[in-house]
Amino acid sequence: MDRLATWISRLFGAALLFLSGFVALETVLRKAFNTSLQGADELGGYILAFGAAASFTVALVDRAHVRIDVLHRRMPLAVQAWIDFAAVLSLGLLGLFFLDIGWGVIADTLAYKSTAATPWRTPLIWPQAAWYGALALFAAASLWLACRAALLVAQGRIREVAAEFNPKSAEEELSEELGQLRTR
Repeated sequence: MDRLATWISRLFGAALLFLSGFVALETVLRKAFNTSLQGADELGGYILAFGAAASFTVALVDRAHVRIDVLHRRMPLAVQAWIDFAAVLSLGLLGLFFLDIGWGVIADTLAYKSTAATPWRTPLIWPQAAWYGALALFAAASLWLACRAALLVAQGRIREVAAEFNPKSAEEELSEELGQLRTR
């Protein structure tokens, strides 16, 4: 899962770098030559839509989804495990909800053969397929983790649930940052 999150992060980073170069080129062409490639805003929207959906998976793998954990660490480990299971299960259900809503968007696009209302006239199924694929990846990853958490809870392996699904503590985050700093 960590490799998947790293791959997604690098792909999105490369797409943002490409978009930055494209926007810079567009700006220079407009100012210096009074011409335009057109579509920088369209391309930016597609990249951000895919990146936002893909970031759900990265946050899931990194245990970075926002949770209010003021009381969480003060509860018994078994209660923490059930709360963590409920949290990952709710993310799985959210992933299924995204797929359901997203499929409605995809179905409408296919039915109407929608294209972008821009000079590129991009068939919207292309960027929407990438967006939907990222949502499907999030749904699959969150449901897989929900099943893993359920199995661990059912087997009574509470310490493993805590290790894999508790929100990261400040100490864990600091340790990760220091580890990454050493590898740089």
